[in-house]
Amino acid sequence: MTPRSITVLGATGSVGASTLDLLLRAPDAWAVEALTANCDVDRLAAAAKAVNAKLAVVADESCYATLKDALAGTGIEVAAGKAALCDAARRAAEIVLSAIVGAAGLPPTLAAVERGATLAIANKETLVCAGDLVTAAASKSGAVLLPVDSEHNAIFQVFDHDHPERVTRIIVTASGGPFRRSTTAEMRHVTPRQACAHPVWSMGAKISVDSATLMNKGLELIEAHHLFPVTPDQLEVIVHPQSVVHSFVEYIDGSMLAQLGSPDMRTPIGYCLAYPERMATPSARLDLAALATLSFEAPDHARFPALGLATAALRAGGSAPCILNAANEVAVAAFLARAVGFLDIAAIVADTLDHVAFASVGSLDDVVAIDAFARQAAGRAVAARSRT
Repeated sequence: MTPRSITVLGATGSVGASTLDLLLRAPDAWAVEALTANCDVDRLAAAAKAVNAKLAVVADESCYATLKDALAGTGIEVAAGKAALCDAARRAAEIVLSAIVGAAGLPPTLAAVERGATLAIANKETLVCAGDLVTAAASKSGAVLLPVDSEHNAIFQVFDHDHPERVTRIIVTASGGPFRRSTTAEMRHVTPRQACAHPVWSMGAKISVDSATLMNKGLELIEAHHLFPVTPDQLEVIVHPQSVVHSFVEYIDGSMLAQLGSPDMRTPIGYCLAYPERMATPSARLDLAALATLSFEAPDHARFPALGLATAALRAGGSAPCILNAANEVAVAAFLARAVGFLDIAAIVADTLDHVAFASVGSLDDVVAIDAFARQAAGRAVAARSRT
């Protein structure tokens, strides 16, 4: 069997690590074209050696010499910088898995789409900031978009792609995060360590904080709007603490289909890697009798206003989601640096949305400019609330 070629953008994060785990379990099935990372040279070099990648790219140019030394004598090519990330995405890999965190993942992801790759997309910010651009580019190039996020992957598996008019509603599940039962007063004093202690999933710091504020679910609603032919009115969120049901699709006859699985990202990643087939993964099998109960509850918009902000941005369209995402990234970074409090995150996003005018988005340059302007406004909002 001829190995399938793959590039992993963001190979040192949690999704990248799960992907590499699957690749290493079937080394003869895969030819790794390129791996990229932001600045974690040690993990990138180790991963590149383990999977015998042809190319390793570090986004931070100051890390180039260190990476080159780490891979000396291996025959693995080395490159650095933002342009090199895009070049890696353009290389002739059959599958590109995009797992770069934040808006930084947009240019290389779009580069992969424009060349017509099969794109397994774990970088939700790309679709949040430039969903229309990405889907238009995919239509033009013939690229296939496969969602890696467990929720969107679940929807993809049970969505009637041939007859979308039969779908009445998509319901995205949320764990509720570590503060599901916390009062607003209690959340005022939480620390970054507490916010990153997700009760179910093992994730990076930024996405863990997004899960704690429920901004993650808001971003996923925007992403779902671009991945599936549904209106904002057909998208909902429901809290499901067990994180076993990964999303629902409701149909015109009242049927509701769901995909269930253990909370292990190797399941949706494996689905994307093998698509349209399926592959074996080491994910734990569900014991429904042991679970006994699956519970659901409505999200509390008063305690978690980030979800409402994201929903409003989705309905506004244009540059609003990009502004939302930029402000959230700035606010979360400030919280992780202990410059602002947990409740300040949503307040900073709201303030930025109030002070940056919405506009249309017609190109990647537009997205870059809007993102930069929104980050400046969010920075001012952070400074106004700074604890330092």
